Amino acid sequence: MKFPQPVPVRELAAQLNAELIGETELIALGMNEIHHVQPGDVTFVDVEKYFDKALKSAASIIILNKRIDAPTGKTLLYCADPFQTYNNLALHYRPFLPVTAAVSDTADIGEGTVVEPNTIIGHHVRIGQNCYISANVIIGDHTVIGDNVLIQPGAIIGTDAFYFKKTAAGFVKWRSCGRVVIEDDAEIGAGCTINKGVSSDTVIGAGTKLDCKVHVGHDVRIGKRCLIAAQTGIGGNTVIGDDVVLYGQVGIAQNLTIGDKVVVSAKAGVSKDLDAGKSYFGLPAGEARKMYRELAALRLLPEFFAQYYK
Repeated sequence: MKFPQPVPVRELAAQLNAELIGETELIALGMNEIHHVQPGDVTFVDVEKYFDKALKSAASIIILNKRIDAPTGKTLLYCADPFQTYNNLALHYRPFLPVTAAVSDTADIGEGTVVEPNTIIGHHVRIGQNCYISANVIIGDHTVIGDNVLIQPGAIIGTDAFYFKKTAAGFVKWRSCGRVVIEDDAEIGAGCTINKGVSSDTVIGAGTKLDCKVHVGHDVRIGKRCLIAAQTGIGGNTVIGDDVVLYGQVGIAQNLTIGDKVVVSAKAGVSKDLDAGKSYFGLPAGEARKMYRELAALRLLPEFFAQYYK
């Protein structure tokens, strides 16, 4: 998430009641979780074994709970509870605003776009030209939709990320301040649910088509011209390349990379990265040629045992 205007790090430290360590003249451009940080971003870390990863990341400003030396060119903001401090920052720049009208007066809807009845369009949504938004669709705040996009009935776009911090008192919700971006010529099937990013973007690439009841987790990046069949679920932070085909009821774990032109057969369970240009099936999913050989070998086992164990 980018801030509306750049924020001097001194001002940010005062706002967060944090002790400033390191560079004092940096400018904060936005905030992001560690998977998506860019130069100018604020991120946080509150577990010491992950300090090194955060300090070596692209983030310029790091909120943490230990006084240590700042790497060259970076600013550290020391405070007792980095998670809550980061959450407070998200709430400051993306406060909760209830929906009080079917279409927010801050929404921008392009020429030629049709919006059917009982659809809710939230604050600061941008929808391009010649789209068709069917009845009973919900489009959450800050969603960006390109041109010629079709969204079928009952789709829910921009729901909160399923992201929580476990504490002694229970699970504390991580404030979602990211967006959903749906590029040109995409199609979203009936009943699909698409989570917005925690602090980055969930992206549906140009020309990609989602069947009914597909779930896309937070910060997922789906490439161009993909086909994703019904009841597929995609875990958070997974990156899917271009021209990928996922058949029905495929389950994909979080934080994976699936290469271009991959085909995954129905009901497969994907638990590791998949190389480009190959076909996969099974649970856990494996390369199709290898899996077929394994299945053929399994079919021969009864004859093998009958021959050697009479």
